[in-house]
Amino acid sequence: MNQDLTCGKPGRVLWSFCIPLFGSIIFQQLYNIADSLVAGKFIGENALAAVGNSYEITLIFIAFAFGANIGCSVVVSRLFGAKDYGNVKTAVYTTLIAGGILCLLLMILGLTFNGSMLDMIRTPEEIFADSYLYLKIYIWGLPFLFFYNIATGIFSALGDSKTPFLFLAVSSTANIIVDIWFVKSFHMGVAGVAWATFLCQGISCILSVVVVFVHLHALDYHEKCKIFSGKLLKQICVVAIPSILQQSFISVGNLIIQGIINSFGAPVIAGYAAAVKLNNLVITSFTTLGNGISNFTAQNLGAGKRDRVRAGFKSGIMMVMALCVPIVLLYLSGGKPLVNFFMNEPSKTALETGIQMLRILAPFYFVVSVKLVADGVLRGSSLMKQFMATTFTDLILRVVLAYILSRSFGTIGIWCAWPIGWSVGTVISIFFYVKAYGEKEKSDSIEAEQYLKVVE
Repeated sequence: MNQDLTCGKPGRVLWSFCIPLFGSIIFQQLYNIADSLVAGKFIGENALAAVGNSYEITLIFIAFAFGANIGCSVVVSRLFGAKDYGNVKTAVYTTLIAGGILCLLLMILGLTFNGSMLDMIRTPEEIFADSYLYLKIYIWGLPFLFFYNIATGIFSALGDSKTPFLFLAVSSTANIIVDIWFVKSFHMGVAGVAWATFLCQGISCILSVVVVFVHLHALDYHEKCKIFSGKLLKQICVVAIPSILQQSFISVGNLIIQGIINSFGAPVIAGYAAAVKLNNLVITSFTTLGNGISNFTAQNLGAGKRDRVRAGFKSGIMMVMALCVPIVLLYLSGGKPLVNFFMNEPSKTALETGIQMLRILAPFYFVVSVKLVADGVLRGSSLMKQFMATTFTDLILRVVLAYILSRSFGTIGIWCAWPIGWSVGTVISIFFYVKAYGEKEKSDSIEAEQYLKVVE
């Protein structure tokens, strides 16, 4: 159901809107967690390492799907907030067409350079074949990934965070069942894990796109509208391209880090594969909450209600702090069973690697969550240069420090690079937020000017 985020108490509206988003991303991450879990438990440690190794490459494709999601979402949010329903429909159609073309190009490149990408990150010989097979099947499922992400971006833009939550709750649960079925009953190995994700995400994608068109039909605009607009595509690209670059560079950075980790051998790769899934569950969840704050910001800017943006930021900080407390306590106290959950009779090195990583990273979730809330406001305000500056600073520090510190401190040095990058990036994000929104009169002027540049 469509929801206007420009009315009601900002804190209450934001909590109501974002909590289903948080639940959705939990279930979204269950896709990847299920793959690693089944691979580690029912196939073996090398299978877990292969899935984890391929996952870092899949993040590149996810970056493009995420860019299409957030670009469409921010623009549609503004148009929806301004009650411009004709252009809402045109923006959706434009994104679907452009996203389909981009997806096709990525599939061609991915299938062509599959092996080369695995070579680039120094994939060990004993897990290369399984990594190659998993990644190949994943690439064939890219259309489902793309159109599902676009659909969820549209749901968020229209203020509907509950529909994608329901889809994901069902499909991710089904994915776990099908994963186990394909691996245990049909003995399909890593291929079974990949095909299970392909099928379940495909069904979820198709249903989501159908419901998107139902939502569009419900809008109070029944005149004929354009199915493609170069002007709206430009507006979408203003937000989408920096978001794609941001996520792509993060993915490339993660690949470099994966290459560093791969030099320590398969047991360390397996431990990292388990821990990074748990870490990504948290970071991706908070990123999704940041996306919800972007939608809240964009709708209110479209409606000319800029004071609500500052209130939304404060509520967002309270939200992530409340969520951080149980997560950090769980990861610090329950690291061993959590990491062990992914593996059947893990080696001592694999288990210690995963626990060590979680214990170093978990306390800094309080820091990075603040950054992601501030980033959400910057992106919803189309302050993309500032948004990219914070991201690239964080990423460059993490990659460079992972390389430098690993030479002296081993894997501990790699894990320590994360908190340093997060901390510096958070300081920069808060600086840009305060500069844009700290003084009412000044911020209103900046937001108005920026908004006009985007909608022209």
